[in-house]
Amino acid sequence: MLSNFDFQQMASAFIVLFAVIDIIGSIPIIVELKRRGKGVNALKATTISFGLMVGFFYVGDYILQLFHVDIESFAVAGSFIIFLLALEMILDIEIFKNQGPIKEATLVPLVFPLLAGAGSFTTLLSLRAEYASINILVALILNMIWVYFVVRMTAKVEKILGKGGIYMIRKFFGIILLAISVRLFTSNIALLFDGLQK
Repeated sequence: MLSNFDFQQMASAFIVLFAVIDIIGSIPIIVELKRRGKGVNALKATTISFGLMVGFFYVGDYILQLFHVDIESFAVAGSFIIFLLALEMILDIEIFKNQGPIKEATLVPLVFPLLAGAGSFTTLLSLRAEYASINILVALILNMIWVYFVVRMTAKVEKILGKGGIYMIRKFFGIILLAISVRLFTSNIALLFDGLQK
């Protein structure tokens, strides 16, 4: 497994997951939750999110097989989800509405859907169509370390970056995410067409 490790793949997967998880963009939400007196446990949120994402990363394949869906088809579908997430970040619009009940801030909305939501799950499986598992898992672990740090130090990070800094980072990674969604779509749609021609 370690023989498949590739720094460039890991770095690419890290950037994709960093943009999709978007913990920097979630800082204002976390600050608001804390202001309302809702407890946010950084370690609990990070651990549960990581467990959910790793679980889906491995079980997701079996779920696809159950519905007779190949990884390339899922990656193409995932590229649309990532495309819509990018539009949210770039255009300041809300496409994925969270209409579930907010009872405990650590689990809802922090763990789900902000950290381990539909975008993260879709991205993880979509990345499997292109990268070795070890590279994606290392990228995910590094992202979770970053998430823990940001959630724990939310107020300080917001103070350092400022609202303008958070806004600019969100826009920048929105554009990166848009480009990634296009590449994910084009590379996997080509594989699908090749499969149909055989």
